[in-house]
Amino acid sequence: MSEPTILVLGGGVGGVVAANELHTKLKEKANIIVAERNPQQSFPPSYLWVMTGERQANTISRDITGLERKQIEVVAGEVEKIDTKNKNVVVAGRDINYDYLIIALGATLDFESIPGLSKSHTFYTLEGAAKLYAELIGFKSGRIAIAISDLPYKCPAAPYEGAMLLEGFFHSRHIRHNIELAIYTPEPAPLPIAGEKAGASVQEMLAHKGVQFYGDKQLAAVKKGEMQFADDSSVECDLLITVPPHKVPTVISDSGLTDKSGWVTVDRHTLETSTEDVFAIGDNANIELFDGKSLPKAGVFAHGQAEVVARNIAARILGHAKREEYDGTGYCFLEAGGGVAGMAQGDFFAEPRHITLRTPSPVWHWGKVAYERYWLWKWY
Repeated sequence: MSEPTILVLGGGVGGVVAANELHTKLKEKANIIVAERNPQQSFPPSYLWVMTGERQANTISRDITGLERKQIEVVAGEVEKIDTKNKNVVVAGRDINYDYLIIALGATLDFESIPGLSKSHTFYTLEGAAKLYAELIGFKSGRIAIAISDLPYKCPAAPYEGAMLLEGFFHSRHIRHNIELAIYTPEPAPLPIAGEKAGASVQEMLAHKGVQFYGDKQLAAVKKGEMQFADDSSVECDLLITVPPHKVPTVISDSGLTDKSGWVTVDRHTLETSTEDVFAIGDNANIELFDGKSLPKAGVFAHGQAEVVARNIAARILGHAKREEYDGTGYCFLEAGGGVAGMAQGDFFAEPRHITLRTPSPVWHWGKVAYERYWLWKWY
């Protein structure tokens, strides 16, 4: 009898952790395959530092083909078709049959769904963050707006971190007095998933930095030098940075795995989809919470989900009865500029949720730096 094949779609946070954990548990008792269109993977939490020139693209990037040293096969190419009925996936023209499928393809950034949005800058991609840095070093005065285009979006704290890091960027260049910073979001307050207290704390942090906050502002269109909102208001700016709308990759929606949420809804404890032997983790997954909200899309959750799914698949293959459950706990560093950061952490499955936002300090900033270094060393 041949060893079972476990196919992991996506080589980002969730996919890489799942593949490593499967290898640790199973060794030669399974064929582990990772399919990823871009073998050069980078560490998304560091994109904000690329934006401010504190990191270079090559220092936060790794080649995932290094996983092959662990007998994990890496197939470089686009995932073209997912056929769960026949347990088959087509990657760059190659048919791959699987016994277990882990979908970790993340979310696609949809710049085309809002007129004019493609002309804006973003720090939600590595290339975008590098281009933005090149723009910022020549920016001497004017109004900079950060606009969250739609919900949901990954890394919920990132736009607020970005605003505060920009404040520090211009302050260090002694031109902060020439720069107006503002953030616009369709949410009523920052980080509503974390509760009113956390949202109020973030607004206080923004106000302390002189960053204007505008909630309940749904972006409808972008014209040269102007944002237009769904409430018929408009705002001019000299530099626009956006968090583009997110959507599930087309290959997933074409597979029939999505539902009315637009994402792949999974069991919140096992990450199983409604299709047998198919799991979804990370940004492409939807986990419904007790109050109708969804678990945020963030790398820390993808990491935890990947470990649970990998261990449970390994347990099935090895014939172990014990199963693990994903518990919905997580944390997020919140960079505030000037070498300090806050940290939000808590249990997102709790009823009611209990999320704590810790006071910004150098400790949490260096905690994020240490985690970056650990991540890039550990998983590739």
